[in-house]
Amino acid sequence: MNLKLLGILSKLKNVWIRYPLVVLMSVLMAFCAIYLVDSNYPKSIVEFNITKLLIVSALGISLTYALNLLAQRIGKSLVFSGLGVVFLVGFYFVLPKHEADFTEVYSYLLIIVFILSHLLVAFIAFLKPENTENNFWQFNKNLFVNFILTLIFTFVLVGGVELAILAIDQLFEMDFDGLIYPKVFLFFLIFGSTLIFLLFNEMGLSSLEKEGEYPVVLKFFTQFILIPLLLIYVVILYLYAAKIVVQWELPRGWVSYMILAYSIVGILALLLVHPLKEKTAKSWVKVFSRVFYYTLIPLLILLFTAIFTRILNYAYTEPRYFVLLLAIWLSCLVLYFTFFKKANIKFIPISLFVFGLFGLIFPYLNAFSVAKRSQKNDLERLLNENNLLVNGKIDFNQSVSDTLIHSIESKFEFLDERFQRTYLLTFLNEKAQKKVPENHYWNMSDFFSEVISTTGQRSYMRKNLVATTKFQDISTYAYSIDEDVLRQEAVDINGDIFTFNTGRGQAYQLILNGKDSVDFAPQFKALFEQHKGLSEESKVEHLFMVENLGKYEVKLGFESINMSQFKNDPPNYWLSNAQFFIKEKS
Repeated sequence: MNLKLLGILSKLKNVWIRYPLVVLMSVLMAFCAIYLVDSNYPKSIVEFNITKLLIVSALGISLTYALNLLAQRIGKSLVFSGLGVVFLVGFYFVLPKHEADFTEVYSYLLIIVFILSHLLVAFIAFLKPENTENNFWQFNKNLFVNFILTLIFTFVLVGGVELAILAIDQLFEMDFDGLIYPKVFLFFLIFGSTLIFLLFNEMGLSSLEKEGEYPVVLKFFTQFILIPLLLIYVVILYLYAAKIVVQWELPRGWVSYMILAYSIVGILALLLVHPLKEKTAKSWVKVFSRVFYYTLIPLLILLFTAIFTRILNYAYTEPRYFVLLLAIWLSCLVLYFTFFKKANIKFIPISLFVFGLFGLIFPYLNAFSVAKRSQKNDLERLLNENNLLVNGKIDFNQSVSDTLIHSIESKFEFLDERFQRTYLLTFLNEKAQKKVPENHYWNMSDFFSEVISTTGQRSYMRKNLVATTKFQDISTYAYSIDEDVLRQEAVDINGDIFTFNTGRGQAYQLILNGKDSVDFAPQFKALFEQHKGLSEESKVEHLFMVENLGKYEVKLGFESINMSQFKNDPPNYWLSNAQFFIKEKS
């Protein structure tokens, strides 16, 4: 027993010595996640900074692991560790200072950076020609197997620990805080999984790239499940392509993602069976390995047609840019593996990394620059084609279609989220500029509803207000009735019968003894008028309203209220956790 314990401690020590920064990043990420679970006060700058630390430390796990592998290959461990820390500190300050500035642009940035950091792990130790293709494959195969094993071990460990805590809590009446369960889950999911993965890779690069037997489970999965499914899938895509040719119609937008999914999963399948394709693989595996890149050629034509259809109609956005970039990358793969007899599978992750880095940081041609420039050009085109500009300013006295206003709104919203408000203000006259909020969020729907005339009502409008404080002071009220109860049955209070009536439009009535009634709907309308400058879903300090009903004073309190309006219909209101508080008037 002591020998086993000493063996485990020795392995943990080796992990710490070999991967100190990776361990530290996982600890930092775990504690940031636990802190955010534990924080129950309103969102603050502190919470947002902790969230940024969590993001950076999550990136740091894969990045420092990749740099560690490079250091194992060529030495200079301190240099690469220092470079990794400098990059992560810099990345922390690239992220915005305030949560309101954290727009979807940063989501795209994070997704691409995380993908690139994981691609680095795949190839960074195999850049030199003497690092053979077989060693490269063995390394990534072992990483893949270790990753799957890590997932299994982690969820078994998490489940066992959570059940142990639950058993102690229930059997010994410990009355643990309910937050202990998500905290334990996050700690083991982040730090525990990282530690388990590193234990599998304890011996380092030399062990990971060592040639070993091909896993039987992996062979079975790839040959008998993955590749047959891909063959079925490509037949479906070809039938869809034939339908487009026969009916002579443009492809649907989602077909781009279907083709990308087939391409990427197919490349993964080829990589998984790479050592087998000329040896013991089943005949369909050999056929698939030889013809896969040829099957991509007509699908790539369909992919380029679909993506350019979207771009020409709606201009570039970051997702469309990256879909186009992936299409170009796939075309390069087809050319490379079709015409180069000595094609090396290392080309796949290295080329994808180069393309991703290009789309992220290349001046003028990166995704963010192209998307902003394209949307600006499309906005100017819309305004000029519809004669909405007078001396360079939008003429808000013209009546235009609801569809056009929606298109202009979406352009304004897209560019405002990318910090182009100064550019957008150049299109607004002085009167319109006064209606622009000073804070970051600009509700385009409300803004254009106020300043421009349309050829009809907006087709659909929705807003939701959420209270940060529950019901204010209700201590002076003698009775309370849940709205849900009143919807089902009448309620008797000291011989007085209360009933409830609601429906589409303005009805939200509390009725006393079948005669007197009070309708809260006008107050709902006034409430949304009061907060019309806020976003589609906004937080307000409290939500309640007071009315007199016969000899009673009634206070209606609720946690949130939703308003929706379709075409020319009256607005509809839905309340969450609504209660009526009732007392006799003094």
